Amino acid sequence: MNNISASVSDYELLNSYLAGNKEAMSNLIERHGSRVYDYIHMMVKDGDLADDIYQETFIKAVRVIDEGRYKDSGRFLSWVMRIAHNQVIDHLRAAKQNKNISESEAGYDIIGTQRLSEGSIEDRLVSEQIAADLRLLVGQLPEEQQEVVRLRYYAGLSFKEIAEQTEVSINTALGRMRYALINLRRMIKEKNVVLE
Repeated sequence: MNNISASVSDYELLNSYLAGNKEAMSNLIERHGSRVYDYIHMMVKDGDLADDIYQETFIKAVRVIDEGRYKDSGRFLSWVMRIAHNQVIDHLRAAKQNKNISESEAGYDIIGTQRLSEGSIEDRLVSEQIAADLRLLVGQLPEEQQEVVRLRYYAGLSFKEIAEQTEVSINTALGRMRYALINLRRMIKEKNVVLE
């Protein structure tokens, strides 16, 4: 924060930007940019890709603000982090369409499934099917449980980081993960999904 005082709130900077002070948006990005970038980089583990997603995140944020669709609730950073998270998920989906990714790359070896070695085409197909089945099951969880599963297994965040990101207590984050795993196990049993 070069020339911005910590006493100037995000809300004040946003209002200043909306009143025509373009530097106020630069100050907001400077204030929160490193946390947003670190989060993106931790999820994608590639500097160039993180740079691209970081730029897309703030372009989208500015567009929403310019269009008058942003409703300030005093949680600007959380809102931008949610945009960043969605941008990363969109990228992962697009990458998945371009190439098949293994279950561990997709972050879905969460039930303790046996990792299949890079072997025959049959092994790879089975592995890809397991990953696809688990992605579908995760997608059927309640939104709060999906979020904690994705942050934990896509992004590799600790439960403390998940709690901060989602603005809940660590116990709530742990509880959501516990219920997510219970629900996944129930769905696996009900649907007779074979994970090995």
